[in-house]
Amino acid sequence: MGKILTMTKKLFRAGLISILLIASLIGTAQTSAQRSSSLDWPQITSQNKPWTRWWWLGSIVNNSDLTAEMEKYKLAGLGGLEITPIYGVKGSEDRFINFLSPQWMNALEHTLNEASRLGMGVDLATGTGWPFGGPWIGDEDASKYLAFKNWSLNDGQQLKEAVSFMQKPVVRSAAAGRRVKISELKDPVSSNPNPHVLALDQVRFEKPLPLVSLMAYSNAGATLDLTNKVAANGKLDWVAPAGNWTLYAIFQGWHGKQVERAGPGGEGNVIDHFSAVALKNYLKKFDSAFAGRNLKSLRGFFNDSYEVDDADGESNFTPGFLDEFKRRRGYDLRLHFPALFGRDTGEKNSRVLTDFRETISDLLLDQFTTPWREWAAGISAGKGKIVRNQSHGSPANILDLYAASDIPETEGSDILRMKFASSAAHVTGKPLASAEAATWLGEHFQSTLGDAKKSVDGYFLGGVNHVCYHGTPFSPASEAWPGFMFYASVHFGVTNSFWNDFSALNRYVARAQSFLQSGKADSDVLLYYPIYEDWAKRGKTLLQHYGGGHDSGMSQAEGQSLLNAGYSFDFVSDRQLRNVAFNKTLQTGGVSYQAVVLPETKIIPLETFKTIFALAERGATIIVNKSLPTGVSGFDRLEARRSEFQKLIAQIKFAKTDNASVQSAKIGNGKFLLGGDLNQTLSFAGIKRETMTDQGLKFVRRADASGKFYFVINQSNAPIDGWVRLQTAAGSVAVFDPMRETKGLAAIKTADGSTEVYLQLAPGESRIVKTFKAALSGARLEYFSAKGAAEPLTGKWSVKFVAGGPELPAAVEIERLTSWTNFGGQQVKNFSGTATYSISFAKPTDNAAGWLLDLGRVAESARVKLNGRELGVLIAAPFQLRLSAAELKPQNTLEISVSNLMANRIADMDRRGVAWKRFYNVNMSARKRENLGEDGVFTAAKWEPMESGLIGPVTITPLGTKLAR
Repeated sequence: MGKILTMTKKLFRAGLISILLIASLIGTAQTSAQRSSSLDWPQITSQNKPWTRWWWLGSIVNNSDLTAEMEKYKLAGLGGLEITPIYGVKGSEDRFINFLSPQWMNALEHTLNEASRLGMGVDLATGTGWPFGGPWIGDEDASKYLAFKNWSLNDGQQLKEAVSFMQKPVVRSAAAGRRVKISELKDPVSSNPNPHVLALDQVRFEKPLPLVSLMAYSNAGATLDLTNKVAANGKLDWVAPAGNWTLYAIFQGWHGKQVERAGPGGEGNVIDHFSAVALKNYLKKFDSAFAGRNLKSLRGFFNDSYEVDDADGESNFTPGFLDEFKRRRGYDLRLHFPALFGRDTGEKNSRVLTDFRETISDLLLDQFTTPWREWAAGISAGKGKIVRNQSHGSPANILDLYAASDIPETEGSDILRMKFASSAAHVTGKPLASAEAATWLGEHFQSTLGDAKKSVDGYFLGGVNHVCYHGTPFSPASEAWPGFMFYASVHFGVTNSFWNDFSALNRYVARAQSFLQSGKADSDVLLYYPIYEDWAKRGKTLLQHYGGGHDSGMSQAEGQSLLNAGYSFDFVSDRQLRNVAFNKTLQTGGVSYQAVVLPETKIIPLETFKTIFALAERGATIIVNKSLPTGVSGFDRLEARRSEFQKLIAQIKFAKTDNASVQSAKIGNGKFLLGGDLNQTLSFAGIKRETMTDQGLKFVRRADASGKFYFVINQSNAPIDGWVRLQTAAGSVAVFDPMRETKGLAAIKTADGSTEVYLQLAPGESRIVKTFKAALSGARLEYFSAKGAAEPLTGKWSVKFVAGGPELPAAVEIERLTSWTNFGGQQVKNFSGTATYSISFAKPTDNAAGWLLDLGRVAESARVKLNGRELGVLIAAPFQLRLSAAELKPQNTLEISVSNLMANRIADMDRRGVAWKRFYNVNMSARKRENLGEDGVFTAAKWEPMESGLIGPVTITPLGTKLAR
């Protein structure tokens, strides 16, 4: 078995070498006549570069440190910062700056001026922490909920009980190691001193709730409004007439949600997201603070994910809701309270609940998202601003909320989830789709730059082209290591031991995004998102929330099938479908689509189905997976809408085709295609898939005037060294390596309207593959394979610790590479930072076209120099570089500066009881339960030292060229 494993490892390494990699790699000698501008890398802008969420803990900032930090961010390759004030630091209360105070605004203006000088962008969270709220939000504008009671009365009876509802007290706090009691708090919440100590998450005081409506329903179908018959003390002045009566009383409660992780001056009630009045009153604070200020350099405002309901109960009501419901749904909800609460027939219950949820969705769009964007666009302090919005988690059709945003932003690791934001951008013509990237990739201090790259690559595949890391805590220079830390992120701060190599990741992101932000999405189909199907399903609560996992059952099967098969798609909502035109192709947002895919669903709004039917009449292809919808959504005018729907359905007369699994129905100039296998139906429709997915490659595709371009990544465990088919006709294909910044014209074969391109990709590697309609001249891509065996570099390695702490270990010389934690002594076990490994070696005797330098195992990033010249920074496997034949001298000096993670130094501090975790609110929470200390806070005290340094083996392999032309 041991021999088999050894042989497998050798074959795998040979495979990695054979692709190389640097496959992508091209000769550099080219004349200006040979060079085509089409083959140039796009110019890198601040928007191409990755941005980062910039946590201002306690807003403990000062001008000199702000400038110093921003200059470091600029050098590291960050393009912009999103300022989010957050909770403070214990012992630094005298340095807290209240949000939007004159002093805070001074700091913001200084930041904006410096950003302009440095060529960086700035966004600002519209509040501290999340969601929107603050101490200036009183009960009138705070989030609300609907409470109800019901009673039964017979002929001649009078209600003895008062029509009243006493709200039960609730208090939730994020304060680590401290339990807050409701008896300790004053009402209103904003009157409590030291809110940063309390770290309140939700507060409901015991108080009577105002009555909204009292309705009586008889067993004979009569309905009476008794609201005006209730006295101030709750006594109902009414005697039940003949029959059996059920009374429903609706009350308006205070949800009590507080701003999470709030910064100084931002603690308080969360706003009512369904009220434009509440939003307007909230934003008045900003209008006042911004008056007379220069905000010209501010790009826009940010809203974090909807997290109002990660609490006790849910916010599901607003003053005037019943009137809004009647205006939008066409009937009075007061007449149907039993159905709303699931006490009527099953069908009616579902229909009324659907209408309730749709109304909430409408209000979140019309009363919050749209007016917030309009407010930002109308900012007079400098030119109008845009909004970057995380819509996920909302009790709404998040496709519509994303579409109402200038930059839709997603998060997480599920590509289908990401595609809600990117789809909304594509179908509405937004150039950018953003992502809160690299959040909680692993436990604190254990995530590598390679892990971050993998996370970012996932976002690119999900259609994201504007990455914002989560995040970078601002930390004054005077703070002892590790400085200020945020509770839940990969810490992309200057105190991180990988900081000096961070720029390599940022350059990679910028190069990839320089392509991904150009052109337009090139998607095959629109996939309808059947949210009404889910709105009809009663759950434990009145509302459902979307984009955070709950929606996984809707369109997921179809979406995953499309991705797996190599079809590109965008989700489309009912509202967005109304804006889709047909002119030879389906067109919206500047993108052309070949078909609408209707997933398996029973319920659909009549207007949506009429829209789909009309598109077919004009010539569109509608792909129906398994079965057509059977009914319409909602309650109002039900029979009339059912009748109209059935008339449309009756016109769709499916007939057999030459494919036994597909049926076709001609409608006007277009058709409906029905099949039980979505991929077969798409193929029958003539929609070609990208077969590269069969080889383990994943892609996202865009297009511009010159052709199409693909971001392609090898997510398999095996190297790719061969022909890859593109469903694009091309005269030339260029391949760009965003990690090594190399490029060249690839070897191609063309036939039947498609193009095959030769690619060499190691597992985890990515390329930009750009097609051109015309044949181009220019530098050719060189392909390499191993010409001989890998030769290990032997001899003495000198190891010098050059940066980090808690102290620099002494330099050593070693014969065999191993983790530096094995060098002996406690210093190397506790050390986090950088060590430089150097060795001298003679040039191998092989007559090779080039050489592959393979560092083997690296923990965790490496900066490589050969004979004093820097070759590059490697942040992820494979840790390999190609050397030209001329780069090796008869005698050579190799220097490899390796940086490890913060983990070992943090563990040492925790074992010694160093008080670095001194943050209010949640302090430092553990990702994994085993890392939770007795005080409820993260600890690394039990960690064993993590592997660190150059572990190798380091080898050099002669390379020969292949596919010579």
